[in-house]
Amino acid sequence: MKKNVLIIGAGGVAQVVAHKCAQNNDILGDIHIASRTKSKCDDIIASVQEKKAMKQPGVLEGHALDALDIEATKKLITDTGSQIVINVGTAFLNMSVLRACIDTGVAYIDTAIHEEPDKICETPPWYANYEWKRAAECEEKGITAILGAGFDPGVVNAFAALAKDEYFDKITDVDIVDINAGSHGKYFATNFDPEINFREFTGVVYSWQGGEWKTNKMFEIGKEYDLPVVGKQKAYMSGHDEVHSLSKNMDGADVRFWMGFGDHYINVFTVLKNIGLLSEQPVKLANGDEVVPLKVVKACLPDPASLAPNYTGKTCIGDFVKGTKDDKEREVFIYNVADHKEAYNEVGSQGISYTAGVPPVAAAILVAKGAWDVKKMANVEELPPQPFLAVLNRIGLQTSIRDENGERDLEFVEP
Repeated sequence: MKKNVLIIGAGGVAQVVAHKCAQNNDILGDIHIASRTKSKCDDIIASVQEKKAMKQPGVLEGHALDALDIEATKKLITDTGSQIVINVGTAFLNMSVLRACIDTGVAYIDTAIHEEPDKICETPPWYANYEWKRAAECEEKGITAILGAGFDPGVVNAFAALAKDEYFDKITDVDIVDINAGSHGKYFATNFDPEINFREFTGVVYSWQGGEWKTNKMFEIGKEYDLPVVGKQKAYMSGHDEVHSLSKNMDGADVRFWMGFGDHYINVFTVLKNIGLLSEQPVKLANGDEVVPLKVVKACLPDPASLAPNYTGKTCIGDFVKGTKDDKEREVFIYNVADHKEAYNEVGSQGISYTAGVPPVAAAILVAKGAWDVKKMANVEELPPQPFLAVLNRIGLQTSIRDENGERDLEFVEP
């Protein structure tokens, strides 16, 4: 049984991860948090202590770390006796942290695809550009590496796997829909790292349809969905991480990702993009200094973690899955609804951070218990979904379904 967790990152998602690890430290053991800025770790620890989140007395410590420094990361893993690393830092860190985990023989969990700072929207499938190149080495060395174990990617991948296991004989379409019907009260802000957020939407929109990659422009294709709790919402087809692994794991089904955007967000985004302020490439100022426009915009916008106290409303994220069962066509919607205010009251973070931060802890619990300690690299849909969804139900994210029989919560047995 693996124990002791090292959390890399100290943003809003890391705060949720720390709280949930603390609530389950009887299973996960010692908890360490590492960030380039140690004071951010200390703030998270203070939040955990204020909420009295530790299930039982134990270690909860913060550390200064540049996670791009592989040797420093390896040393911290060894010094802390960590056997599970949860990487919720920026996506630019993934390959460095994964390398450190492989070299030290510990389990690795992340929540998003690796990115390089000077590149966006690389050739699909994106996982093949970086992570999957380490798959053979992970299997050879018996390293458990679970990729994309956030909500999307992550839980939505498990929803697709559940549909494949239990609700269909043949799946033809998986449409992942992410709607945030909440309000943060700011003129303009992003719900997670602005730099990563904008990079998702400035390149080509890739979808998997008809057995090949299709391309569109951002905001080119929109659709209205009528969803549980949040009602009718407009969403736009977007490029996203999970499409790139589901394209090879859903037996030929079309896979698309849709995200909700309001007119105000689209207007501001479009202006920023059209005048070049969302570029990841450096530009030279009149005095000779070089700046990256996207980083300047990030510095001017609110820290996503600062949105939490005043955030209201709910999110609805799930999979519309179509196909056949017993030679009859059917469609199901497997989903979760989360509440921003409830998330803040429990862990001090808003709902987007909550939905992203709870799942990697569920994955860590399953690795610790052995159920997901698969000793190879895997995307979430390649693992049994029922144990994962069972843990999520228990620790804060309820899975529900809407089908021909109406809407209801789903229950699963936790290992």
